[in-house]
Amino acid sequence: MQPSLPGKAQATLREVLPRLVLSPSLFLILLFVYGFIAYTGYLSLTDSRMLPSYELEGLGNYANLWGQRNWLIALQNLAIFGILYIAICTVLGLLLAILLDQKIRGEGILRPIYLYPMALSFIVTGTAWKWFLDPGLGLENTMHLWGWESFTFNWIKDRDMAIYTVVIAAVWQSSGFVMAMFLAGLRGIDSEILKAAQMDGASRWSLYTRIVIPQLRPVFLSAFVVLAHLAIKAYDLVIALTNGGPGRATELPATFMYSYTFTRNQMGVGASSAVIMLAMIASIIVPYLYSELRERR
Repeated sequence: MQPSLPGKAQATLREVLPRLVLSPSLFLILLFVYGFIAYTGYLSLTDSRMLPSYELEGLGNYANLWGQRNWLIALQNLAIFGILYIAICTVLGLLLAILLDQKIRGEGILRPIYLYPMALSFIVTGTAWKWFLDPGLGLENTMHLWGWESFTFNWIKDRDMAIYTVVIAAVWQSSGFVMAMFLAGLRGIDSEILKAAQMDGASRWSLYTRIVIPQLRPVFLSAFVVLAHLAIKAYDLVIALTNGGPGRATELPATFMYSYTFTRNQMGVGASSAVIMLAMIASIIVPYLYSELRERR
């Protein structure tokens, strides 16, 4: 029996309505995300200075970019910051997750304490750590007031050590989030496998190194992608904590891009650095998405 016209209309409405509801959001995303990505890519090929220029000049901005000493310093700082940030957050997050997975007392209190820093903006984190690390206001001054006159901790003023203060603040903010990812992975492991291994006489070290940690491979991969993405686009934390200084000691690609685009009136060079940053992020996210989609199929 054929459905009535109202029934057909209802079926069509059910099919079309979700698309109509999502279409404005999709249009705005296409315009303000991918549209401006394409616009930035176009500006990177022009001789734009203080204002956009639409005359193409080829890859000159990219050649100029890689000849900039400040850009090479930013990449070197990114390598130091990114490696330490990802490694320390991963190790610390895993250890905290293993600790909470032992069903210890006060887990309901400790878990939100570890997660709380992630609820703060990077501006707030950078400002707080700037006060804490300032020799005249924070830790060093407090130790002097308590009588430890020989104590010094002036990394934030030291050109060779300032980048490590950015690592400290970023790890403090993100390690709780990584802990939550690992804790969810640990809670998802079949307890029967662990009980069988314990009955076979496996030590706790062997239990984690041979059974638990190998099963957390997807969590390790997800944590790496998230942390690498945050490291590459780090801007507000650096601005609030060190403002890229002392000198260029904590300059990162994002701060370089903003500086050259909006304060040095070299919009073409700034746009080319933004395209390089986009390529860095895409080189991490695209293989991850491909592997996820392949596993689901």
